[in-house]
Amino acid sequence: MGKDTIANIITSIRNADMNKKKTVRITSTDISENIVKILLREGFIENVRKHEENNKSFLVSTLRHRRNREGRYINTLKRISRPGLRIYSNSQRIPRILGGMGLVILSTSRGIMTDREARLKKMGGEILCYIW
Repeated sequence: MGKDTIANIITSIRNADMNKKKTVRITSTDISENIVKILLREGFIENVRKHEENNKSFLVSTLRHRRNREGRYINTLKRISRPGLRIYSNSQRIPRILGGMGLVILSTSRGIMTDREARLKKMGGEILCYIW
């Protein structure tokens, strides 16, 4: 059984958000750091700090919650490309989630970026996940 770090990140954030937890602890890898930076830049996460414990690095992320009755800021995180089935798209066919309100995270030859950045740079890549 292989490790799917992206699925672990998405599942950790989704579970913490559903249970209205304030912080999430994610194992620190290059991919997880890039994804968390995108979530921080897009406003889904308030704060990120690096934490070391027993020679292992973790990212401790503070989730953003709404103050209304539901309290959830992230409605859905969905893993698209997975180890058994990779999904690729060129720059013209990158999907728009909720008419541009959602976010698509892609892995391109120039790093991990959002759908808007990939369209501006006219680059395609592997579609990692959807967030809305």
